[in-house]
Amino acid sequence: MISFRSKTQVRNFILSFCFYVISHALFAESYHSYKAATLVDLSDKSEVEATVVQLLQEEIYKRTIIPLATDPTAKGLKIVIGTRSSLQNHPTYLKLISDNSATVADGFSIIYSPKESGDPFVLIAGDDTRGLLFGAGYLLRKSRLRTHSIEIPASLSTRSAPVVALRGHQLGYRPKVNSYDGFTVAMWEQYIRDLAVFGTNAFELMPPFTDDASHSPMFPLPQKDMLVEMSRILKKYGLDVWMWYPLMHGNYQNESVAQKSLAENDSIFKSIPKLNAVFVPGGDPGKQRPDVFFKHLQRKLKVLHKYHPNAEVWMSPQGYSDEWIKQFIQIMNQKPSWLTGIVHGPWTRMDVDSLRKIVPVEYPIRRYPDITHTIDAQYYVPDWDFAYTVTQNREPINPRPVDQQTVFHSVKLENFKGFITYSEGVNDDVNKVVWSGLGWNPEADLMDILRDYSRFFIGADYADDFAQGLLALEKNWRGPLLTNQAVYTHHAMFQEMEKKASPQVRLNWRFQLALYRSYYDAYTRSRLIYEKHLEDKAMAILRQANILGSEQAIDQAKKILQQSSDRVSPDWRQRTYELAEALFQSIRMQLSVTKYFAIDTIRGGNLDLIDSPLNNRYWLEDQFKQIEKLETEAQRLAAIDQIVNWENPGPGGYYDDLGDPSNQPHIVINGNYAKDPNSFHSAFAGLPGGYSLEIGRIQKWRTSWKTYMQTIYGLPLELRYENLDPNAQYEVRVVYIEDIEIRLTANEGIVVHDYLMPDFHPRPLTFDIPVEATRKGTLSLKWNIDANGDGPGRGCSVAEVWLVKKQKY
Repeated sequence: MISFRSKTQVRNFILSFCFYVISHALFAESYHSYKAATLVDLSDKSEVEATVVQLLQEEIYKRTIIPLATDPTAKGLKIVIGTRSSLQNHPTYLKLISDNSATVADGFSIIYSPKESGDPFVLIAGDDTRGLLFGAGYLLRKSRLRTHSIEIPASLSTRSAPVVALRGHQLGYRPKVNSYDGFTVAMWEQYIRDLAVFGTNAFELMPPFTDDASHSPMFPLPQKDMLVEMSRILKKYGLDVWMWYPLMHGNYQNESVAQKSLAENDSIFKSIPKLNAVFVPGGDPGKQRPDVFFKHLQRKLKVLHKYHPNAEVWMSPQGYSDEWIKQFIQIMNQKPSWLTGIVHGPWTRMDVDSLRKIVPVEYPIRRYPDITHTIDAQYYVPDWDFAYTVTQNREPINPRPVDQQTVFHSVKLENFKGFITYSEGVNDDVNKVVWSGLGWNPEADLMDILRDYSRFFIGADYADDFAQGLLALEKNWRGPLLTNQAVYTHHAMFQEMEKKASPQVRLNWRFQLALYRSYYDAYTRSRLIYEKHLEDKAMAILRQANILGSEQAIDQAKKILQQSSDRVSPDWRQRTYELAEALFQSIRMQLSVTKYFAIDTIRGGNLDLIDSPLNNRYWLEDQFKQIEKLETEAQRLAAIDQIVNWENPGPGGYYDDLGDPSNQPHIVINGNYAKDPNSFHSAFAGLPGGYSLEIGRIQKWRTSWKTYMQTIYGLPLELRYENLDPNAQYEVRVVYIEDIEIRLTANEGIVVHDYLMPDFHPRPLTFDIPVEATRKGTLSLKWNIDANGDGPGRGCSVAEVWLVKKQKY
């Protein structure tokens, strides 16, 4: 019972209660519930329209166990479907949409009448056949579909049309992917259907011959057969079929190579039921000189038009050097009439807005954003903690709704026709839906997209909770993991959802994806705290080496570090393994090389990295082996002292662990993620390109070498210092990672060292800073790669920098 001490408390309570009631009346959605429904098909009964009918019947039945009746005289809710064209013969329904705006490709109108005259009904009127599909998807994702109940929101009525014309995703049936190569035909149809519900209108397939192996142990069908089946499915749903088709046969100046490629093209194009466009990347892979490339592309188009006379051909300047970009511009300025458009993909030397300025306006630009990778990627995770880099690695389960929204809006809408995202599997499932939702409406509320995702895929009762959980997973990756207590808070939320979930929800692969990430994140933080503590204890022992003696200090430090093998939070680790098995069974997710046929740990097999060391244990143990070989105690103690003081730049000096956002105070960051997510104009964190972090060479590296700062396309990497002693001489010690020739200058061009090739095994290199560089008390250090190097490539890759004050002069 509530008691009040004054009239003021009574008044405040009444006012608060009234505000609560009014606000919920204004903002809370109301629903009308139905126990039965009839589907009234007023369409033209085309293949696509029949597919829409099937989709509605099956997706509603899966969630409600309510079969949609087909008797138009039946009582109860009627779901009426048709296109504007087919409704011309049904004036009762046509007049309901007659005042709407002009038709738009893929657009639709929905009219919901709860009771006004006769039985309640929902009218889905597509502006065209595909608009009918997207209207059905809108009904499905906005309704609350529960067992024995179809709940329609009172505000369902809408007029909707997409802003971005092309809204697609790449689906590559090849060994490299983290799940797709295990998909059956039925799984492909369901996944394509799922994405169509959210407004996806195009899918990009891959031919059998690319830069991958020709077989996967996961394949249920040969690649060419599955390619035909996927094209057939897309034709049935009325969706556009694209093909990513790199030039993989060698040097295309050789006529025999070109003919071999064209013969293969003929066989593939002939076999495919539907093909709207072919995209041939200029590189990454299949690199050819621009003049050779364009000549062959024109020949390829002739073969394509034998079987698909209206199909388009697109290309990208991916992997082009600065010289090749100039050649590309010259060719484009000749305006080849047979070329449809240009694709902006990873390793293009400029952003989309800049590309738009140099490509003639006749050619539309399609975006090819990488939504699947986290690091060593087109759109890296900003400020990603080292612990996640070495465990979750490059291709983890990565819901990044906020980042994806940022990337989407980093390009002006008028500068691109649409997008087909780059995906390697279901790890980026949330990101696909975010892109499709923003493509339909760039001003859409991100939370609404996530609630639709959760309501439709997980269940009506999860619309908000699961959506909040997806945002929470992205927040887990923000900033230093050691201090991110929210990781445990978020995990408790997921555990509560898991505890209350029905068996059906627990078997839902999208639910399993989120749980796996939550358990993995929490376990990694638990290990990080523990292993950092052990390293601190070991270093405390090493600091006493002068008292204990080198042998005893090393022996004690080893024993402490070996405790890293002890299982911390074993329940979370065990559940992560269980969820990996569940995901392999439910969606063919390949989270391990050894257990589930992943092609590599950097290609999604991060279960194999779950216990990767998060401290310097392996590096320290390797150092101990070297120290134990030294002849004298003095030498051993000196070597131990170097370990203890590794990061110490000495009095008046400075240290930066580049790649650690919390320990790189002198790095110059010129841009921000919102404006430059591709890092064309600013340094960003990287990891050793192309290497799996568990292999021997890298496993024994210091943690400070496993991530570093890098730049691309010849952009200098810069560190800036102030308040230096103008009367002192300084030296710089630096650790380089990538095997790319690199040059270091001070201020405006004073050479510290000319181009050199870093060692295969990283080690500190020391160079004097000319005294004139620091005479004013400031210093700028800039690293550059050879501007005349071939291809875009990686730029500067620097892991550690010490600026050491040597002496007065």
